[in-house]
Amino acid sequence: MHTINVIRHMGGEAMTRTFSIRMVAALAGAATLFAVTLPFGVAHAELKTWRHGIVEAKSDAGFIMMAAENGFAEKEGLKVEIVQFKGDALALKAMLAGELDSYEGSPGGPLVAASRGADLKVIGCHWPKVTYGIFSKPDIASPKDLKGKSFAISNPGALPDLLARAVLEQNGITADQVKFAIMGSDADRYRALSAGVVDVASTEFAALNAKTGMKLLVHANDVVPKYIRFCFYASSKTRQNRPAELTSLLTAEMKALKYALANRDAVISLSNKITGAKPDDTRAAYIYDEVKKLSAVDPTMTIPVDHLQWMQELFMKTGNLTKAVDLSQFVDESFRKKALEAVGK
Repeated sequence: MHTINVIRHMGGEAMTRTFSIRMVAALAGAATLFAVTLPFGVAHAELKTWRHGIVEAKSDAGFIMMAAENGFAEKEGLKVEIVQFKGDALALKAMLAGELDSYEGSPGGPLVAASRGADLKVIGCHWPKVTYGIFSKPDIASPKDLKGKSFAISNPGALPDLLARAVLEQNGITADQVKFAIMGSDADRYRALSAGVVDVASTEFAALNAKTGMKLLVHANDVVPKYIRFCFYASSKTRQNRPAELTSLLTAEMKALKYALANRDAVISLSNKITGAKPDDTRAAYIYDEVKKLSAVDPTMTIPVDHLQWMQELFMKTGNLTKAVDLSQFVDESFRKKALEAVGK
C-alpha cells in the first residue's frame, strides 16, 4: 500500500509557508492522505517523487486528480505529491521558486511571467476550453452594465482576473471602470456574490442558481472561445534534469483523462470524495456533463498555439502584457510527443 500526499494551501498567507513542502506536510492538518494500491511489480523504492501544483480542488477534481488518485501515475513509476493553491498565480510563484516540479493553470500568468524573463514553458494543454462564467446579482442585465461594479477575483494575474478583464474589454469597459476585490477560491467568491459582490466563478455553481438566486451573466466559452483554461508548465531545471519523469507525468495524465472521459460515474465519485460533497450535491455531475458537451478536456494535451497567440494579443489590449512573447520559445512539444508515443504502445 502506498500513499499520495495532498497538501492544501489556503491563500496568500499560506503561500509564505509553502516554500518548504516537507515542513508544511509536517504541520497538523496540512496534508490529506489518499491510499492507493501499487500495481503489481512496482516496488515502493522504484517510485520517483514528483511535486505538482493545482488550483484548489473543487467539483472538477475527478478530472484534475484522476492521474494521481487512481494509480495512473504509479503505473508510470511516479509518486505524485499534489499541492493545492487558492489560485494558479500562487502555483506559478511556487514553481518558479523551485518548490514544484510542474503545475497546471491558465496560460495568462505564465505568458506575463515569460514576457518578464521567467524560466518556464508550456508542455501540454489538457483543458483547452474555459468552463467558467461570470455570475452576478439578478438585476444586472448584461455585461455592458458592469461599469462601476465590483469583481471578486482570486489573485491578480490568475484566471478569474484575466478572464474578467477579457470580458470587460469585449464590452468596451476598461479595468479602471470597475473595482477588483481579492477573495480567494471559487467558493469564496460565490459566497461573496451571494452577499452582494459581482463574482467571477466556475460554471459548476450554475447547478446552485435555483437555490441562491444568483445569475450566470455570461459563459466564458461564448464570449472568449479561444481562451485556454489549463495547461501544464515546467521550468528548464525540471526539463533538463528530469526528462524521463516529466514524460511519465504526461503519459499518466493522458491515460487518466482518456479513462475519465469514458467513465462518468468514476469521475463524479472521485470529485465528491475529494471535496467531501454531500450525496445531493449536483456540481460534479454538472461539470462532467459540461466538459463532455463542450469537448473541454483533451486527453492528447494538444497545445493550441493559435489560441495562445490570441490570448497574447488580448492581454496586450488589456494592458496585462507590455511585451510580446516568442511563442516558439514558450512552447515545448517534445515531452508531449514522447508521451503520445508511450500511450500508443
